[in-house]
Amino acid sequence: MIRRTAAAATTALIAAAAVALTSLPAPSAAPAPTRWVSQAGTYDYLLTPDYTGVLPLSEVVGRSTIGLGTFDHLDGELVLVGRTVYRVGTDGIPAPADLATTTPFFQGVAFAPQAAMRIPEGTACSAMTPIIDELAGTTDGVVAVRITGAFAELSARSVPRQEQPYPPLADVVADQTVFPLADVRATLVGFRTGNSAKGIGAPGLHLHGLTADKSAGGHILSCTTGPQARMYVQVTRGVRVHTG
Repeated sequence: MIRRTAAAATTALIAAAAVALTSLPAPSAAPAPTRWVSQAGTYDYLLTPDYTGVLPLSEVVGRSTIGLGTFDHLDGELVLVGRTVYRVGTDGIPAPADLATTTPFFQGVAFAPQAAMRIPEGTACSAMTPIIDELAGTTDGVVAVRITGAFAELSARSVPRQEQPYPPLADVVADQTVFPLADVRATLVGFRTGNSAKGIGAPGLHLHGLTADKSAGGHILSCTTGPQARMYVQVTRGVRVHTG
């Protein structure tokens, strides 16, 4: 059942980033954690499986400027860039979303980058986690990430709307629609989730993205950077999980 309660929802605080900042040798001190991630639902909730929206987006997006997630019944990929929430359906075309729509999973943050670097040309998304960890100065907690610039290869996906009884998430992903792109400029946003927040967010690096012209996007499956791609990171205080 979809719950449409007020924004003064029960809040679970997961202090996910203000820990073990010396766990990874870094060339300089780790940035002090800033801001909380605003979240609806959890990754474990999706694995139940349950894709029913728990809160309207209007109650959880707040002041977030980057974010990701999905919609009620897993109806498309959610990408938040520059305060606008986009929905990418199986046609692969981003469109502004109705914030009255409920979400079973959303993560967003008022992005205030603390460190940045140019990513070497030819770097794959699958190789970016250690780069993020070194730039953030920690392998733990939740680190917000934005990557912008040219991509030689970018593969995105979306999944079709699901109905009850919900199939396992692995079965849903097996029916995904993939959008292969080449030589595009894009913005990728998301979170690197460490072990202390396991089950709260998707493990490892989770990215959604949009092309610069907003003609394509979705959940990022893979990428290879082109020239002048840059990465920005923000060590967060942790996660506030809002429930209905």
